[in-house]
Amino acid sequence: MASRLWATRAPHRGFATAVKDLKYSVCHGWVRTEGNLATVGITDRAQDYLGKIEHVDDLFAYDCDVTQNEAFGAIKSVYINSDMYAPISGRVVQVNRKLLDFPSLVNESPYENGWILKVEMKDSKELNNLMDSDLCIPSSVKMRSAPGHSLTCCIKH
Repeated sequence: MASRLWATRAPHRGFATAVKDLKYSVCHGWVRTEGNLATVGITDRAQDYLGKIEHVDDLFAYDCDVTQNEAFGAIKSVYINSDMYAPISGRVVQVNRKLLDFPSLVNESPYENGWILKVEMKDSKELNNLMDSDLCIPSSVKMRSAPGHSLTCCIKH
């Protein structure tokens, strides 16, 4: 089944981009910090693995708390339904509402227009638990495509 799944997708690029100034979680999330504000999204590698994204659902509402490595929403593609995991803890101060109408922004621009949340960080020391771009792609990020397996440990379907 997995080989048929990959055969039906657009050709896999075999690479993914990582942006130097971001921090990355093993759950394929990224964080861009500006002072105490953290912008959160999913990596290029994750969006590529998921395929065409159709829905971004169950996002925590404004003024709710998220906890590092805990689910904060769901992302649905034509291939996989997956939870999204917070790379950092804090209070949600903004949700990218554009994703409700245009979820493909995550595919088209995962590090810019496809951001998911903005979080006021609870403890900036949690950034030390995240990877720099040179550690994130490609050696420490491995994909599994068999049904029932996860994108490393954290994107579950």
